[in-house]
Amino acid sequence: MGWGIHPPWYNDGMGTQAPLLLVLDLTGTFAFALNGALTALRVARLDIVGVVTLGMITALGGGIIRDVILDSLPPATFSDWRYLAVAAGGGLIAFFSGRQLERLNMPITVLDAAGLSLFAVTGAGKALEFGLGPAQAVILGAITGVGGGTLRDVLIQQIPSVLSSGLYAIPALVGAAAFVVVTEFGIDGPATAVGAASLCFAIRMAGVHFGIDAPRPPGDRETGPDDG
Repeated sequence: MGWGIHPPWYNDGMGTQAPLLLVLDLTGTFAFALNGALTALRVARLDIVGVVTLGMITALGGGIIRDVILDSLPPATFSDWRYLAVAAGGGLIAFFSGRQLERLNMPITVLDAAGLSLFAVTGAGKALEFGLGPAQAVILGAITGVGGGTLRDVLIQQIPSVLSSGLYAIPALVGAAAFVVVTEFGIDGPATAVGAASLCFAIRMAGVHFGIDAPRPPGDRETGPDDG
């Protein structure tokens, strides 16, 4: 049976309970809030309002886009106060502890990858719950994972990192696809979500560690200092 047949554990996680999925979801929200707020400090040099706002957009943007596409209104962000609180808290921590957090670049990268992985899986799961097909669920899962970071980069007038650097969208697509395939075979539940998220996480971190980029067009190369 698919996710749409057995959704209770997912619904509990997105509701007022606090099972494993909700805890992981909020952890990813916190990590993305830190990431967005630190970007505001390092790149755009914004004030406290800008830092917290950019952190919250990074943390919550993907989920809001997902819920709007699914016509699940109001979005979970506005129906569960914990998402807003965690996102705002992450932004404030980054604002007041920016210099100390800069020393933790790798742990923040790890948490960012974890957030990407968890949101890709939970986004795909919610799409299945709402009756979307497998392919559509995979796409929506990836959108959930990368959406907030894309909004962040657009707001600070940068080419979105999902389009220009490293493995980012590909791990989200792979993790969401793994989750959808296993779920469609009737193996659903927290273990399936964690396993698919772990696969996404491993691919993303391998890309970061080894400097792997998505394939470029044949014959394309990066412009060097001596190129015209």
